[in-house]
Amino acid sequence: MSAIRGSRIIYLYRILADAATVDATGIAFTTENGRTKSRDADTTETKDGPIRTPGALESEITTTALFASENDEMIDKLEKAVDNSDKVEVWEVNLDKPGETENVGKFAAKYFQGYVTEFELTSSAEDHAEASLTFGLEGTGADGYATVSDEQQELASYAFADTEKTGA
Repeated sequence: MSAIRGSRIIYLYRILADAATVDATGIAFTTENGRTKSRDADTTETKDGPIRTPGALESEITTTALFASENDEMIDKLEKAVDNSDKVEVWEVNLDKPGETENVGKFAAKYFQGYVTEFELTSSAEDHAEASLTFGLEGTGADGYATVSDEQQELASYAFADTEKTGA
């Protein structure tokens, strides 16, 4: 058993309305992602002691990325999704869990739908400009296997390159 490096878990995004014509894509220069689940609970005092009643489950995904000098098209789309209340698809993919048998060439993933609930662009004098996004998710998501192209995998690491010249 070994620990999973954070760079091996990637997130891919797509505006749901674009599902028929656009592949999901990542955000360039992502520095951090996170997924949280929380559930509030009400407490009722009884003669026998307190009873807790769980509330609805809330799930969020957060993303922070350096703001690229050449605008990242996905960040632009996600910022517009806040303005327009567009539903977004999000895949959390573990590149250390490749599929087997009927899922060869795919990787273990969790699929979510939800909305971009927060977009923040920060730019301090000392650091790179950063874009931070929060996605409010609907439901608990679904487990499965996602196709991840070589280009999408490059978000996590360098792709293998052969020693032969590439042409040109």
